[in-house]
Amino acid sequence: MATNQISHIRGMLTSSVDSVMDGAVFGNSLLLWGAAAATVLVLYGTMVAIRALLSRRFRKASERHPRNVFLALAAGMSQRTATLSLLILALAAGGSVLTLDEKALHVIGVAISLAIIVQAALWASVAVGVLLPLYLRSENDDPAHMSALSLLEFLAKLLVWTIALLLVLDNIGIDITALVAGLGIGGVAVALAVQNVLGDLLSSLSIVLDKPFEVGDFIITNQDMGSVERIGIKTTRVRSISGEQLVFSNSDLLSSRIRNFKRMYERRVVFTIGVVYQTSPDQLKAIPTLIREAVEAQERTRFDRSHFKAFGNFSLDFETVYYVLTPDYLPYMDIQQAINLRLFEAFAERGIEFAYPTQTIFLEKNNAEG
Repeated sequence: MATNQISHIRGMLTSSVDSVMDGAVFGNSLLLWGAAAATVLVLYGTMVAIRALLSRRFRKASERHPRNVFLALAAGMSQRTATLSLLILALAAGGSVLTLDEKALHVIGVAISLAIIVQAALWASVAVGVLLPLYLRSENDDPAHMSALSLLEFLAKLLVWTIALLLVLDNIGIDITALVAGLGIGGVAVALAVQNVLGDLLSSLSIVLDKPFEVGDFIITNQDMGSVERIGIKTTRVRSISGEQLVFSNSDLLSSRIRNFKRMYERRVVFTIGVVYQTSPDQLKAIPTLIREAVEAQERTRFDRSHFKAFGNFSLDFETVYYVLTPDYLPYMDIQQAINLRLFEAFAERGIEFAYPTQTIFLEKNNAEG
């Protein structure tokens, strides 16, 4: 009797083990579950190893070539490849080995979509951080420029993650139509309330992006002129020639015409001299040659022309045009002074007189008849 009971229990255990081995765990055998687990472990380990290898190599290559944009992007993207994203992809690959119902497949599909969205947002953030400073680089890394750059980078990343959040909500089944409409209405209301501040803020970003001037540039707008000291979020500070600081609203500054002398590669100079009407024809013919010699005797100049221009009220006028091959104001004044002194000496040697305002009065005497 006892022997029969033992045989019965043994048979039951053998049947249970066979049932489990044949596939009683969620419709898949232990063999399939083992294959799925092996797939997950191997694929996950391989992807983590490849990420570490690429990250190390791209980082070292980027350090050797700091101006290579591709290496900087590759290094940043490899470092910001999320471990969770790799794990989800490995689990999805392992799940493909199993036979799953529609609900489980839907969950896996949503998980893959979320992983792709988050990973794409991480890579987009890296691209913003690498490309934006490269495009907006400036010779003057002043705090104002860096603040504007940081603000623009923050806004760009905020846009990226806002889009990513909306896509995530849409993938998990939440209707985002009302949310997007609400955000749009709220954005319009806020924009109307702070339109002046936003106008100056957008003007500041326009200055950073378009670069009509930078810190250190000498600019003239309307009747004001000076060197740019600071470009802020709302205002731009300019140090005038007389010493005081001029504060311009960014929007007002961009709406006016700006003359940027720092961007001038060479300076065109036009000057006029006049000689008296008593100057002889031979002396008049010699004057353009004397002026040309005076200009070409100076360094960093290029002579253009010199002509007997007009008969003035009290002088015979000569107009001369030449170029100073530097935009700086002080060298220009030194060159013009040297030209003036040389002409003064040359005219004195040849007896040519400079004109000055004069009037000649002719008196006619009539003899009385008697």
